[in-house]
Parts: sequence; C-alpha cells; structure tokens
Amino acid sequence: MALLEVTDLHTSFFTDAGEVKAVNGVSFTLEKNKVLGIVGESGSGKSVTAYSIMQILAKAGKIVSGSVKLDGEELVGAPESVMNKIRGNRISIIFQDPMTSLNPTYTIGSQLMEAILLHTGRNRKEAWERAVEMLKLVNVNEPEKRMKQYPYEFSGGMRQRVMIAMALACEPDILIADEPTTALDVTIQAGILELMKDIQKKEGMAIIMITHDLGVVAQLCDEVIVMYAGGICEKGTADDIFYYPKHEYTKGLLSSIPTVDSEYEKLRPIAGTPIDLLNMPAGCPFAPRCENAMKVCIRQAAPLEKVSEGHMAACWMNQKKD
Repeated sequence: MALLEVTDLHTSFFTDAGEVKAVNGVSFTLEKNKVLGIVGESGSGKSVTAYSIMQILAKAGKIVSGSVKLDGEELVGAPESVMNKIRGNRISIIFQDPMTSLNPTYTIGSQLMEAILLHTGRNRKEAWERAVEMLKLVNVNEPEKRMKQYPYEFSGGMRQRVMIAMALACEPDILIADEPTTALDVTIQAGILELMKDIQKKEGMAIIMITHDLGVVAQLCDEVIVMYAGGICEKGTADDIFYYPKHEYTKGLLSSIPTVDSEYEKLRPIAGTPIDLLNMPAGCPFAPRCENAMKVCIRQAAPLEKVSEGHMAACWMNQKKD
C-alpha cells in the first residue's frame, strides 16, 4: 500500500468573480522513502495541491471532490480533531517564505518547542533538548545560544534551516517542501538541498518537493509530476522528464533553462500567459501557448495516458492526431 494516495482531486476557490478551479483531477501516489517532485509555473496548482492534502485551504477554498488517503485512511472530510493529529505529526510542511513564516516576536526556541509540545508527549525540558538536537541536525551553529535569539538575528539561509528543523521535529512520515529555496541565493540553496537529501536518508521519510526550479528536481527527486492549469500534464521518473519529455509544456520548460554550453544561444521562453482558471477552455489548456497545437487540441483535452513504463503524458502529439 502506498503511504499517500491522491485520487482525482478537485479543489476550487469560490470568489465573487466565480469558481476558480485551482486543482483539476490530480492523482498520484507517494511511496515510503521516495522523493516526489511537483513542478510548474506560478498558478499551476502546486501549492494548492499540498494545502488540500493538509486541509489548510483559505476560507474561500474547498475540496470539491476526490480522495486523499494516508496509509489507507481517508483525509478528505476528516474532522479537524483528526487533522490536528496528522498535521505536524505525520505530515509536515515547509512553507515558501521563511522570512514571514516565523513570528518575529517570539524566540526561535519557543517556536520550535511549541510544535514539539503540541504534537508529542514531551515535557518542556525534553522539548528544549529535542529543539536543540534538531538545530544541530540542520547545521545551525551554537544551537543553545540560537534558541534564545529572534528571527531577525538569523540570515535567510539560517531561517530556512530553522523551518526545516521545525517541520522535522516530530519525525513526520511525509515532508512537504513548498519551494523551500526560492528566496535563497545559489550557494545557500545548494546547501539546503544537500541537507534535505541527507536528512531524508537518515530519517527515511517521504518528501513532496514543490518547485518551479527543474534544477532542484534533478538533484533531489525520484519521480516528477508536471502541472499546468491545475492538472497533471506529464508524470514519470526524473530521467523520463529530463531526457524523454512527452508534453509540449514540459519541453518548453526544459528549453527555457540556460545551460553551460549555450553561452551564445538565446533562451527560448514559453510564449503567452497562463490560462485564466475562471474560464477554462474545452480543449488542452496549454494549446493557446503551444507552437505545435492541432485542431484536436482546441476541441478536446488529451487524456493522461501511458507512453512508456511508468511514464504518462496528456498530449495529442503522442497519438499523431490532427
């Protein structure tokens, strides 16, 4: 049995302008000790998928249909008392921005200890020791001294390490990392990714890595999901996605990455703008931006179908229809 099983998940935000279909029929499984990457541009539904799993959507957001099972237990529709035991304890999340995720009026130690006291049976002394242990694990220097400091006394990279420590403090089965390196420079980003790889091996947990950076995916992920307009357009192993892309959007993402040997080549950005989720087209949502769009792409969205073992894509180009 898969550790996490998401089936035909639909999540919408109900606004004054209408229904925003942020997640449209997303399905995937996550095995123990595996790293799953979810990639796509801003607004593709990556973060909303994660928030749906943890049921921490904004008031306007609602899971319309679908299933999210953790070790066979259904989470969609579960009471808040059940979710409170799962959040932070079995599934933890590192939010996008460590600058705003930490409370500036509380010490780092008090914020780390709060999570430990809330989700475990440890007393304050044991919680302090666990918090210090976690800061050591994420390579924060002088952890006992740092426990008494405030977020403003930490650099961006150190704050991100604190967020990772907080997420791991209760030994979760699944860690969701929502663009954990977005605000960091390249050298710090490399260190954070290396740290996450090491911790994943030591702790044996599963990770969902949400990012728009394909370089991060190449370093860390076993399997990859490519999302566009709230749906999955391609999924497969990291090798499948990087070396044998089968969806035109995936190809566009890959061709827009600068490489060392392309010094004198122009970058090839994806033309156009993301689709309006309030007015989803009948056909493939990527068709208006696709250089190879066919008539059938405008009329009807391609189903997500197998193109090779473990590799699936939703693109009519794979079926040579016109």
